[in-house]
Amino acid sequence: MHLPFRGRRVGADARCNVHLHIAHPEDDASLRAEELNVKTRTSKALGVSAAIAAIAVSLPLAITAQADPPPPEPVAVKPPPDPQGPGCDPIKADLATAGLNWTSLDNMPVGAALAKIPSISTFTAAVSGGLNPAVNIVPVLENGPYVVFAPTNDAFAALDPAQLEALKTDPAALTSLDYYHVFLGLLANDDVQGTRPTQQGTELTVKGKGGDIKVNDSAKLVCGAIQASNARIYVIDAVLDKTTGAEAAAAARAGTTLSTTPTTTTSAPAPAEAPAG
Repeated sequence: MHLPFRGRRVGADARCNVHLHIAHPEDDASLRAEELNVKTRTSKALGVSAAIAAIAVSLPLAITAQADPPPPEPVAVKPPPDPQGPGCDPIKADLATAGLNWTSLDNMPVGAALAKIPSISTFTAAVSGGLNPAVNIVPVLENGPYVVFAPTNDAFAALDPAQLEALKTDPAALTSLDYYHVFLGLLANDDVQGTRPTQQGTELTVKGKGGDIKVNDSAKLVCGAIQASNARIYVIDAVLDKTTGAEAAAAARAGTTLSTTPTTTTSAPAPAEAPAG
């Protein structure tokens, strides 16, 4: 018995769904290049990450170093030069009795420094309201710099008693006298010489240097310059007079020296009486 075959024939033109891939040398080279490229990108990424991490670690250290600089080295402060003049030793001794020295005054404003020198207490009273409550120029002096000529107590005692009493009762006269003893500046012994306009308005004339200084050709240096924080104090042996100061300034401009020798007036002898008869 013959049965017909019912299976599907596979013909020569039938399609096959199985594909075989045959590797070529060019494909291997491309694959290796791609792998190398991937590795290179990976290495670069890791390098960038490492750099960022290093910056992140070092940045706080840099900020800390910037915020906390090393402390500056201490600067040595030079003490003020010692004042000069024939009367400095007694003033130095008075300061030592109070536990002070020249450097102590250098740290004080001028009003406080003046008050620490007993031998000029009358002048200190004259400028601070002690001689006349209506006259206190210390606040002005505190806004220095000023050169201050401070007469000794003996210099005030040598004034005519009537003149001293007038200063106590006449605020305008005392203010004028106070300001005539002051001019702007911070001048040491070798620089203070010259004709200077005072705060009163009239000039005074300073001659000499070192410990040999004269003011208006009359008042001699006792001790100076004593340094306050905003002034230079020159203790002198006479109270300055603005009239004499104007004459001294005029003489200085003329190249002459004001004579301080008192003049003696002599009267002519009276005519003899005619003999009688």
